[in-house]
Amino acid sequence: MTGLRHRVVVLGGGFGGLQAALKLSHAANLDVTLVDRRNFHLFQPLAYQVATGALSPAEVAYPLRAIFKRELNVRVVLAEVTGFDLGARRLAIEPMAGEPQHRTLDYDTLVVAGGSQYSYFGHEEWAAAAPELKSMESLLDTRRRILSAFEAAELATETSERAEWLTFVIVGGGPTGVEMAGQIGEIARDTLRRDFRTIDPTSARIILAEAGERILATFPASLSRRAERDLAELGVTTLTRHPVVDLDATSVTMHPADGERLPIGTRTVIWAAGVTASPLARVLADAASAKVDAAGRLLVEPDLTVPGHPEVFVIGDMARVDVPVLGVAPVAMQEGRYVARVIMERQRGEPVRAFRYLDKGNVATIGRGRAVADLHGIHLTGLVAWVFWLALHLWYLVGFQNRVLVFIRWIFSFVTRGRGARLITGEPEPTADRQLERT
Repeated sequence: MTGLRHRVVVLGGGFGGLQAALKLSHAANLDVTLVDRRNFHLFQPLAYQVATGALSPAEVAYPLRAIFKRELNVRVVLAEVTGFDLGARRLAIEPMAGEPQHRTLDYDTLVVAGGSQYSYFGHEEWAAAAPELKSMESLLDTRRRILSAFEAAELATETSERAEWLTFVIVGGGPTGVEMAGQIGEIARDTLRRDFRTIDPTSARIILAEAGERILATFPASLSRRAERDLAELGVTTLTRHPVVDLDATSVTMHPADGERLPIGTRTVIWAAGVTASPLARVLADAASAKVDAAGRLLVEPDLTVPGHPEVFVIGDMARVDVPVLGVAPVAMQEGRYVARVIMERQRGEPVRAFRYLDKGNVATIGRGRAVADLHGIHLTGLVAWVFWLALHLWYLVGFQNRVLVFIRWIFSFVTRGRGARLITGEPEPTADRQLERT
């Protein structure tokens, strides 16, 4: 350690990094620097509601500088980490604003919380046709694709073309995929039901494709069955044991284990299947001569430190601990708070205990008044589970203003079945005709 105050650098303003920085902000003897490529914290559990027009982007995101404006020992840096010099305890960073230039940032303790990204299982070319739901840009792109599909179907002259535009395929039957499928079902059957003159939005075909035995595999089987029934009531067809083997701009091909290949014509595919750790995990592993698992997560010690480097912590979706935990927000939040406590305990010379995750249960929403929750053997379904889901997400949402706005939006949507953010923004998909018009 150099200087009089201990320098802590936190990489990533997601759930883990944010919780670590918030808890460390109350320590008088620490200088904390939070580094992120974005200037906001995205509340990922509600990201799909931006993609389906239920909420606006600003209602699920909060500026990092606003969060720490009263914490004078916390500095926010908008930059991307490009390298680690663990021996010198120094980071190489590239500022995200202003002129491109290489800079360095020194630390005494480092907390790495770079998060994860969706995995296309070796088919990165699929990303162009099937956007994921991790970044704000991809959320807005998905919203544009969903709403534009109905507009294109309204003008389609061929029955087959109209059917392709009105077919939506969501790949991945985890909570995000289930929530997306349910939301698109509500858009087609409630929100847009009377908005068009040529097409009938309620005839939209919504398919949830899952490679595993059932959807919501981390929930009890009874809740998976209940979720599948709720989705069916919203017009969603669930196809389990149907792994996707190919996709492009006009079709998705599945190959069930007990059948032949199943091609489906569609113009809208949404990817919600599988995640891999941020590439930053492998960069750090190489610098520390450490190991990563098949999902790209760095294998850490019981106190979440990098082997051989007790001054470097790795948390959230980048960390692989001995006891398997889900890659969900509560895990990252608990790890962030734990690491902050360890840093402060070390400063006081107190003993450190290994990290233990306290599982408080699991909850997923399917649609309006529909949800499932597993609270350590207590199973909630329907409206009761949905209200519990609402209260839980409002509690953890960052910013009082956002809580109020989201609550009002939800009440309005519940009463009117409407959506206040049905805007098609961004550049339209390039086509041959548009390319000719521009030349």
